[in-house]
Amino acid sequence: MINIKNVTDDILWIGGSDKRLAKFENLFPLPKGVSYNSFVVKDDKTIIFDTADVTIADQYIENLEAALSGSKPDYLVILHMEPDHCSQISRVASLYPDIKLVGGMQTFKFLHQFFPELDNLEKITVKEGDTLETANHCFSFIGAPMVHWPEVLFAFDTKTGTLFSADAFGTFGSVDSGIFADDYDFEKEFLDEARRYYANIVGKYGAQVQAVLKKAQGLDIQKICPLHGPIWRKDVSWFVDKYDKWSSFTPETDDILMVYGSMYGHTASAAETLAQIVHEKSGKNVRVFDVSKTDKSELVGEAWLCAKIVLLAPTYNGGLYLPMEDYVADLVALGLKNRAFALGQNGTWAPVAAKHMSDKLALLKDCTISETVLTINSALHESDMELVEKFADVIACM
Repeated sequence: MINIKNVTDDILWIGGSDKRLAKFENLFPLPKGVSYNSFVVKDDKTIIFDTADVTIADQYIENLEAALSGSKPDYLVILHMEPDHCSQISRVASLYPDIKLVGGMQTFKFLHQFFPELDNLEKITVKEGDTLETANHCFSFIGAPMVHWPEVLFAFDTKTGTLFSADAFGTFGSVDSGIFADDYDFEKEFLDEARRYYANIVGKYGAQVQAVLKKAQGLDIQKICPLHGPIWRKDVSWFVDKYDKWSSFTPETDDILMVYGSMYGHTASAAETLAQIVHEKSGKNVRVFDVSKTDKSELVGEAWLCAKIVLLAPTYNGGLYLPMEDYVADLVALGLKNRAFALGQNGTWAPVAAKHMSDKLALLKDCTISETVLTINSALHESDMELVEKFADVIACM
């Protein structure tokens, strides 16, 4: 079934959504699916912006052919060479062998690595500041290296104020009832997924995102067309502000994140008791998660949301409980900043989990780790409550 939507009179969305794929990049669960966006500009010259993932290949080609209505495209602009957006380049080239490919120097290096059969296709190499013009559009290219691959380009249409932003401003989640963010209650339906997408996919490259946002400050952006998720045509500055916060590692709330690991329920019980006391002392919302039951990507998103993070885990084989070890490793790999940590541990004969967590978290820049550690020996008892109260005071005052 053909599914084409108008972004403007002559810019068409020809993407699609996949609700069957279990994990994005075979890593991140997709409970709400994911969309792959591609666009066609129909003017005196016809331009395709990116393609789509192989999982929606047939839908994509059907949409493309319908959008072209028998005409031949002049250009295929490649803003990002990751397979979920470039998988159909060779197929498009086979259908339209006269098409010219437009991309950066590194884009075409990656193109050869994926599709050496396209080496003889005509290519136009562009860099920041170069333009591609049609009668009613002028697309100016902006370098966005490491947002989140090195070859990434943005394209800004100076005549309509439309920014084609590659993976930036993307989100997990399919687009069902509309292609625009204002077709939804975005804050309720997409914001958590947008944050989870940013933190896990782009989060490591906050400095690079900040650099691109500075370039964008001088642009009159009226619309944002990302490669995943809905298109922005209203309240654009609201979502740009979210990206500014996420990329500068600025917490969005003063909620307290508490993540615990528990083998037999004793650490879980202690975490629940602690959460109630912390809430009473601080007046803040405490967001409590079991590291074994909650996917790491969701917990990473929560870490981007909250300023204070409390981690509690048992010792395991003389080290750190494995799911917590994986979670802490993710935070370190993604370079989380500007957070305050408090650590708790449980152990029957040699509790050392806090030391392992502290040693790993010490690699993070601009983060503090409380010297006060809550230690539980096997299970929480009434005799431990004074220590719990003091630990809660420390968290409330971090």
